[in-house]
Amino acid sequence: MITTGSERGIATLTLDSPENRNALSARLVGELAEALTACGKDPAVRAVVLTHSGGTFSAGADLKSPPSPYTFVALLRQIVELPKPVVARVAGHVRAGGLGLVGACDIAAASSGSDFAFTEVRIGVAPAVISLPLLPRLEPRAAARYYLSGERFDAAEAARIGLVTAVGDDVDAALAPVLDGLRGASPQALDATKQLLTARVRETFDRDAEDLVQRSASLFASAEAREGMAAFLERRDPAWLL
Repeated sequence: MITTGSERGIATLTLDSPENRNALSARLVGELAEALTACGKDPAVRAVVLTHSGGTFSAGADLKSPPSPYTFVALLRQIVELPKPVVARVAGHVRAGGLGLVGACDIAAASSGSDFAFTEVRIGVAPAVISLPLLPRLEPRAAARYYLSGERFDAAEAARIGLVTAVGDDVDAALAPVLDGLRGASPQALDATKQLLTARVRETFDRDAEDLVQRSASLFASAEAREGMAAFLERRDPAWLL
């Protein structure tokens, strides 16, 4: 479910499960963690680009085969703590847990046609675990609006609120100067600078991870979440729709 490539020190990891819109299954999360570990240990890798096949970066949790919340937290923390920059390349839709991956990355670029939504409230849960990397980085009023409403928003708005770094009609053109800059930076300097930049996010993991895992597990086990997930899988409105 993860394909890999490399060019001039930039390793590319591609979420490659387009048949289910790159949903975050236990298998995909496990394979991505393994690929990141390999990149972290490879002295030839200067930075990592995380991208996707198909028209969706990630649709969020795979409701049929989800990872353990602890496993997903570990993946998000791995991205944050990898001693090399991780860059998200988005050219399509991003939903729910997929936004957690984007938020955990150090830099994120999106095509102008990309769109985003925190859809958790639509199925009876909350964006709990993904808040670990996201809330320290998002504009607070915007986080409140999009967390609570589940509205879809475009790439320009994602840049305004701090979710993505750069937007362009051609996402690769937008990323080119970033990747050239990373190639020209010393590995030691990149590691040390990333530690400076991620200090607040790492503190959030240390302080809040266990509480948010427990909160997420409780919500997913609730009657409302069972109704929300059933409605989603059956392509019908949930019982609470007004």
